[in-house]
Amino acid sequence: MALLADPDAPTEIAQRMARTLPARLADKSGQGRRFDVEVISEPFTAGSEDPPTLMRRIIDRGSAENWDIVVALTDLPLHSHGHKLVVNLSHEHGLALLSLPSLGGLRLQTRARRLVEEAVLGLAGGPQATGTEGAPRSPRLLAPFAGRLTPIHPGPVAAEEPTDLRYVLSGPRGYLRVLFGMVRANRPWRLVPGLSKALAAALATGAVATVNSTVWSLAEALSTPRLVIAMVGSVGIMIGWLIVDAELWHRSADGSPEGRQRARLYNASTVMTVGIGVLVCYVGLTVINLVWALFILNDQVFASMTRAPLHATEYLTLSWFVASTATVGGALGSGLETDEAIRAAAYSKREQERRHMLQDEHRD
Repeated sequence: MALLADPDAPTEIAQRMARTLPARLADKSGQGRRFDVEVISEPFTAGSEDPPTLMRRIIDRGSAENWDIVVALTDLPLHSHGHKLVVNLSHEHGLALLSLPSLGGLRLQTRARRLVEEAVLGLAGGPQATGTEGAPRSPRLLAPFAGRLTPIHPGPVAAEEPTDLRYVLSGPRGYLRVLFGMVRANRPWRLVPGLSKALAAALATGAVATVNSTVWSLAEALSTPRLVIAMVGSVGIMIGWLIVDAELWHRSADGSPEGRQRARLYNASTVMTVGIGVLVCYVGLTVINLVWALFILNDQVFASMTRAPLHATEYLTLSWFVASTATVGGALGSGLETDEAIRAAAYSKREQERRHMLQDEHRD
């Protein structure tokens, strides 16, 4: 069998899964079977997010390589008949298409592995692979990730589709599950190293602001609500600047309901991904500013300027305010960054990279 995975996160998940999958499948099948697992990394979703089209691509790929079973993994959120796709199965062709964001943002590796195991066992003709009249069914397939709070159910399948069983998500909880899964697949912590120039600008701004007596007086005069507003405002400016400067905002190419739904998901996941990355930077700036203030400030000079003693509260308040100021400086410094690291946070840009990769392969 083959694990056909999109580049980046799906490939990493497939490679980790392949280390234990043959033994687990052989143990669960209980029929003395042996499973050989091969991981193939290629952008099979390039240029299309339509499940029937992707299934036909997988069928052609499996036929060309003579694979018995193919399980395809993608980190794109797929839609089918107005629902968010979890998994497509074709028992006739021995194929499964899994959309990783539908598994949510927690325990992704474990959930993906368990779902792939049940899908492979069903496709291989396990004891629950067919119903009483020979119709394909996989009741065990929902067990790895379904629950009272997870609105997963079988979805409609058109007669002309190369699919005989489909599970989908629906409702607000399904939307949130896919959204958190998309953010998890984006791996927002990877955005932080990509903002090196912005962080350098923020650190320089913070270092200067920490020794500025006017900043001391402002930090002492500001109330907690105003400090919170300054924090929210600076983080919002940074998020907005990164999205606008790197052109991360996704616009639907068509006016269809599914196209608009995809655009909303893309944009929401981008805002959350960039927001998490910026918040991590903000916390880091606060800590660094606190350490710098503890090292450089003199309590007598501070008290003479602000008429307030330099205690722990003053250190924390100053570091908090300086972090907000430095974040605005970091937003200006982010204009020096290349867009590549920042665009990795957006699904639409990652899809463009896959298209370019496929085009380069065809030219070669």
